[in-house]
Amino acid sequence: MRRVLKVSLASLMAAATLSVGMAPSIAEAQSQRPGGSGQQADDQPQRSTRAPRIAPLQRRAAAGPCPYVKILYDAARYVEMPGGRVSASNIGYTGEIEGLVSDCAYQADEPIEVQTRVLFSLGRGPQAQGDGRTYRYWIAVTERNRAVLDKVYFDLPVTFEPGSNRTEVTQDNTIVIPRASIETSGGNFEILVGFDVTPEMAEFNRSGSRFRVNAGATPAPAASTTGQ
Repeated sequence: MRRVLKVSLASLMAAATLSVGMAPSIAEAQSQRPGGSGQQADDQPQRSTRAPRIAPLQRRAAAGPCPYVKILYDAARYVEMPGGRVSASNIGYTGEIEGLVSDCAYQADEPIEVQTRVLFSLGRGPQAQGDGRTYRYWIAVTERNRAVLDKVYFDLPVTFEPGSNRTEVTQDNTIVIPRASIETSGGNFEILVGFDVTPEMAEFNRSGSRFRVNAGATPAPAASTTGQ
C-alpha cells in the first residue's frame, strides 16, 4: 500500500523558525549521488556492498534535480536487547533498512512529488515473543542540512512464517513538497528515512557494533560424522 506524506505550505514558509535538532545527524546519513532521479542510497564502508533486492521505480520527468533521499545511519537498524545486555543470546526483534530507491516529478510551479521504495529486512532472535511485531519507521523532509519541515511516522506490522526467523517487506511512499516559487528546485530539500529507535539503539548503531537480522537464531544441529 502506498502512503502519502504532504508537507504543508505553512511548514515550508516557516522553515527558518523550526527546530534543527536533526541537522548534526544529517552529515552521518548514507549519501547518494546529488540531484537527478532514480536515486539509490550508497552503503557505509562497513555495510554489505551487495546489490539490494529491490525493484526500481519508473523514471519520471522533472524540471530540475530531485531532493536528496537518504537513510539516516543512526536509525538504519533496529535491534532489541532486553535489559540493555549486548549479547547474541539476548536479541529480540531486529530490523535493517536494506535498500532505498526514489524518483521525483515536477514541472512549472507544481509541487515536487517524490516516490520512494524502501526494503526492510526483519528478524527475530531468541528473546522475541510471539510470531509478529509492529515496527515503526519515519520519513522526514528537511531544508537541506537545515530545518526539519515535516516528519511522519508509519506502522509496519510484520508476521513471521512458522519456523522462520527472517522476512523482507517493501514499502512505497509518496512525498509531496510545495514550492515557494518556480525557481525552487528539489535540490533544496532532503528526505530522510529511519526506524523509530531508542537512544540506546541509536548509540549501538553509531558504535559500529552489529548483529544481523537473524542474530541469535538457533543453528541447525550439525550432522554426525561418527561411524556406526
